[in-house]
Amino acid sequence: MSDQPAVAPEPTSASTTEAETEEIASGLQLLPDTTSRVLVAASIATVALLPFFVSSDFWMTVLGAAGVFALGGLGLNLLTGYAGQVSLGQAAFVLIGAYVAAYFGVDQGWPMPLWMLAATMSGALIGAAIGPFALRFKGNYLVVVTLALVFVTVHVLRNWESFSGGLDGKSVSDASLWFGVDFANLTLFGKEFSRLQGIFYLTWFFVGLATLGMANIVRTRPGRALQAIRDRDIAAEVIGVRVARNKIIVFALSSALAGMAGGLDAVRTRFLTPGVAEAELLEGIRYVAVIVVGGIGTVTGAIVGALFLGPLPELIEQYSETINFTVPILDQPLLKASATSDGVMTTAVLSEILFGVLLVVFLMFQPRGLVGMFGNARRWLAAKRRPGPTEPADAAD
Repeated sequence: MSDQPAVAPEPTSASTTEAETEEIASGLQLLPDTTSRVLVAASIATVALLPFFVSSDFWMTVLGAAGVFALGGLGLNLLTGYAGQVSLGQAAFVLIGAYVAAYFGVDQGWPMPLWMLAATMSGALIGAAIGPFALRFKGNYLVVVTLALVFVTVHVLRNWESFSGGLDGKSVSDASLWFGVDFANLTLFGKEFSRLQGIFYLTWFFVGLATLGMANIVRTRPGRALQAIRDRDIAAEVIGVRVARNKIIVFALSSALAGMAGGLDAVRTRFLTPGVAEAELLEGIRYVAVIVVGGIGTVTGAIVGALFLGPLPELIEQYSETINFTVPILDQPLLKASATSDGVMTTAVLSEILFGVLLVVFLMFQPRGLVGMFGNARRWLAAKRRPGPTEPADAAD
């Protein structure tokens, strides 16, 4: 017998391959762990039950607006977070989808499924038309192209009065029947819901569908192709990824979700005005802030960011008297009661400042956003539960 201590055999290539296979398989699963399944089930239950307990028009309006931001943010996160194509023009696609929905739903009398499809397809077609610019321009140059789209969109809508109503605006009818369900006069289990509660269900139903679709895209081959383009587009093309085709497709998908969000926003607000390009540009920056604060490059980041930032303007407006105070040096109230009254700024200006501050803070100190913070917290708690190196395995309890 040999006196040398037994040496544990090194892991074989078979065992390494098995571990790698398990890791890859986990990454391909839609809901890879119990925590994910519980969170999804809790989210669905919350959306389903919330209107039974919350009847306030204010909160239904706020949560409906957050749903629109979430839908548009999902598209932008797919484009920017996964494909690396930076855009400030998401608000332009939302605006286009809103007007297309209003035109076909009101002027042409189409039923809701058809004008929602038209709003979605209009965004997809215009996005596909913008996509080829991404083949030629990158980085800041692509941002300039999307900025130009905002100004062109607003100019066309302000002057194409037969389509948009021009500066007079355009009224939008309530949501009509959708497979036998009238969301403007919804009744479930004997309970009657208000119009805003019905629109809440409608909006978050589409958010759920878009989230499911995006989750399936990013966890499969198309999603890995987009991430390869984001990281190294030349290397991606070398290994066989069709960069040109994928860039055009992702622009079309992103814009389609924005068009869908616009159609839902038209139903929610019931009145559209083209506004000014500067306002739409700020709206585009809001969408960027939503995905950065929520978690860029994550499926749920847009939803978390929309729930965190989307209601901000309405909340500031609603509670302006509560949060207002006199600025000592200026001896004036912080918020103006009206556009002509004394004060440092309006509630709209304050909300834009907060959007900008939060965007900068998260980019500097938490670039992975709120979803990244939650992930860090989960890992920290999991590490705390594990036994220490000197503790027996059963001491964890």
